[in-house]
Amino acid sequence: MEISRLLSRRSAVGALLTLPGGLFALDTRESAPKFFAKTLDGDRYDSESLKGRIVLIQFWATWCKYCRRDEGAVETITHEFKDVLVLAVNMGESKGKVKHYLKDSPRSCKIVLGGDTNLAAMFAAKTYPLYVLIDKEGKIAGEQRGAGGEAALRRLLRRAGLS
Repeated sequence: MEISRLLSRRSAVGALLTLPGGLFALDTRESAPKFFAKTLDGDRYDSESLKGRIVLIQFWATWCKYCRRDEGAVETITHEFKDVLVLAVNMGESKGKVKHYLKDSPRSCKIVLGGDTNLAAMFAAKTYPLYVLIDKEGKIAGEQRGAGGEAALRRLLRRAGLS
C-alpha cells in the first residue's frame, strides 16, 4: 500500500508501517475539532483547556429510552474513571425541562445544553445516544452510535488507553 494512501485513511487505532530498521506506528486519528461547552453549573470548557484530559461526550435527550438505559453505565464510568471528564450534551430541550428531569434522575457527569456548545454541529449528532471519545492529545479515539451499556463504554475507553 502506498504511504500516501495509508496516511490518508482514517483509523481509530492507527496503522503499522514497515521501513528498513523495523515497524513504526502511524497515528492516523483525527484531531477533535475546536469546541466550547458551558455546563448547567456554569463551568466552561474548550478543546484547549481539556488537552491532557480524556473527554467522553454523550449526546442524549430526556425522551430517549436508549439514553435512559445507558444512564447507569455512564454513572459508573463517571465515578470509576475520575480522570475522564464526561460531558452529557442534551439535545434540543429547554433548560427547565432538563432540570426537571434531573430532579428525578440526577446525574454526576457535567450536563451541557445543546445551545451552550458547538459540539452537536461538530459531530453531526442526529441520533441518540451518541458517544465521542477524545484522548489526552485532543484526538478522536472513537465513536459509538447507540446504547451499548457499560461493556461497550469500557471498550470505547480502551481506545484512549483506559482499562
